[in-house]
Amino acid sequence: MDDWTPHRREDGELLGWIHPAGNDWTAVDILGRTVSDAVDWLVAEEALEAHGLAWLAEPWMLEDDGRPTRVRIVEVTPDHDGTPGRIVVKAEDYGDVTRPASEPIELSWPLPDRLRPPQPGDPDGFTF
Repeated sequence: MDDWTPHRREDGELLGWIHPAGNDWTAVDILGRTVSDAVDWLVAEEALEAHGLAWLAEPWMLEDDGRPTRVRIVEVTPDHDGTPGRIVVKAEDYGDVTRPASEPIELSWPLPDRLRPPQPGDPDGFTF
């Protein structure tokens, strides 16, 4: 990541990085996923701006022993200066403040395969 350049929104929030790809540039989001092909620098910036951060607030699915569990991302800390990053999730509580807080689950950064967006057929917490 030494040659990755951080790209931030106007408010300073990190959207991801842009790094060299041959004579071009590739955009990578905050979870470490590639969000552009090898493109011009300005196109890579536009890809990160369009990708944004709103998707972090959406539900995610954590695969444990072949069973997907609905979770929310509560923290993303990328690798930095030799310190391994992490992604912290918690079980979905559907905004129920009377429900006991779930234990946070710490995952490695970048995005591990077992954490993914919901797919058709995944449990939604409303269907029994």
